[in-house]
Amino acid sequence: MSVSDRLRQLRPDTETTDPLDSDERRSSADHVVAATARGVQAGFVATLIMTAFRLPILRSLPPSANFWSQYVSGGDPDNHPFAGLVLHFIYGIQAGAIFGGLFALQDAERSIEPEQRGLVWGSVYGMALSAFGSQIMLKEMLDIRLEANELALFHAGHLVYGLALGAWVGSRTEGVDDPEDEYEYDDGN
Repeated sequence: MSVSDRLRQLRPDTETTDPLDSDERRSSADHVVAATARGVQAGFVATLIMTAFRLPILRSLPPSANFWSQYVSGGDPDNHPFAGLVLHFIYGIQAGAIFGGLFALQDAERSIEPEQRGLVWGSVYGMALSAFGSQIMLKEMLDIRLEANELALFHAGHLVYGLALGAWVGSRTEGVDDPEDEYEYDDGN
């Protein structure tokens, strides 16, 4: 019998209404797995939101079709819009899973609500992904140099991604007894 199994047996069977107590009862590994799963969901949703944000502004698909064209199939990136979108969603979902796991491991001040931490760390994470995307993926791997206005919108899209990702993960992982419950305002809905 493992130590964690023994500790589970020693826990009281009564339910608590304190969200931090319910988080403490879950094992760290279970919490990370659940947060990673929420990160997968959040990555999908955040990628949808980012794509919807960027399409009308930039009037182009994400540059992942360029990656597909250069490293997989060859030819013109305009001939691979579906593959580019699929690759874009794979990137976004994968990044969301990583964020979810990292968010669960974060040892932040618990006095800050998870939704607030999600927004802050999601923004930081989105901008880090944007810096990686613009400097490594676009410049180094694809030899794409964005103009100043395109670069600003590229970063804005990733900020939108980070905000959506952080809001989703923060509102559905820590301190939430039932992540499917809707938020209620003080006077009800």
